[in-house]
Formats: sequence, C-alpha cells, structure tokens
Amino acid sequence: MKLKVCGMRDPENIKALMALAPDYMGFIFWAPSSRYVSEATPTLPDSIKKTGVFVDASLDFVQSCVEEHALQAVQLHGQESPEYCLLIKDFQVEVIKAFSIKDHFDFSVLEAYEKSCDYFLFDTKGTLPGGNGYGFDWKILNNYPSQKPFFISGGIGMEETASIKKLSAHALPLYAIDVNSKFESAPGLKKIDLLKRFKKELYEL
Repeated sequence: MKLKVCGMRDPENIKALMALAPDYMGFIFWAPSSRYVSEATPTLPDSIKKTGVFVDASLDFVQSCVEEHALQAVQLHGQESPEYCLLIKDFQVEVIKAFSIKDHFDFSVLEAYEKSCDYFLFDTKGTLPGGNGYGFDWKILNNYPSQKPFFISGGIGMEETASIKKLSAHALPLYAIDVNSKFESAPGLKKIDLLKRFKKELYEL
C-alpha cells in the first residue's frame, strides 16, 4: 500500500517530507485552493512521484505544468471526460481520476474510464473538489466492481489506521492512501512528526 501526501507548497516543509519518503507528493494547481501552487516546485527524489492536482483545467495548462514542474502523475478532480484523460496520458504521466462519494455511488460510471486512467481515487463529496477534511463510508467500496487499483482520500488521519486495516483485508485493489488536511498545522504545512507516526502505523498493518 502506497502513501500520498497532498497539498504541499512550502519549500522547507517539502524538504522535511522528502526525508519521510512518501510514494507520491501532491501539488495543487487549482487557483481557488488554499494550497494553490503558483511558483516553482523543488526537484524530488526519483522514488517520490511528483503529482499535479487539477480541476477541469485546459489541456495546455496541464501540459505546461507537467513540463515546468516535471510532474510524473496527474490527478484530475473535476468533471474530466474519459477522452480528456486519454489526452493527458499522452503527456507520459500516470493519470489518477478522482470520483466523489457521499452516501452512495454509481460504480457503473467507472466503466468508461477503465482504459483512460491508471488509477481511480475515491474522495468525499463536499463543497470543494477535494480537501474537505472529512471522510465517507468506506463500506460503499465493498461493491467496487473493477480490478483497477485505487486511492482513498477524504479526511484521513491517525484515527483511521484501524479502518484502513479492515479495508485492506477485503479482496479490493486498494493501492494508496492519500492524506492532506488532518496532518496540517496550516494549509500547505504538514506536521512531519505526525506523518512519520502515521506511516509507521500504516506499514505495521
């Protein structure tokens, strides 16, 4: 199971997180976000996949960010179509398509995206496309019909480790845990010691 830490922005905080070696590090390129990245981002070790998060962005904007920031993965958090996702794959990046869940989810919508994405991501439906800070009922994922690996996101903190253990025990292709606001002292500033504890507990599962 991989770990993604999203919403990074501060150079010193990023440097401290590098030492923790998450599998993915996320940078948000959606202007309304309080974690929006508008400046250059540092080079990451090859072992950490630099991921850009976008919401219904133009293809030109995504491509320019991929090139300027040397992104290895693109996470799409809007209403992007399967055809759009395929075009993003042409930029030679992993494509992670996010879907929002509240009380239920129609898994049939995933079928059209099977060939255009590398991973799905399930987040909590809220007022924002992501980073709402609270979770959804993971039992809904027991009906997941696909073999495509997926990320789970949405208000995940230290208290979720037991639930992650329970979910990973199911015959589901759970690929990665995506964390953000529950490990922050302020938007874009992560509590590295707390993340260190979380990662240790996660891999003791």
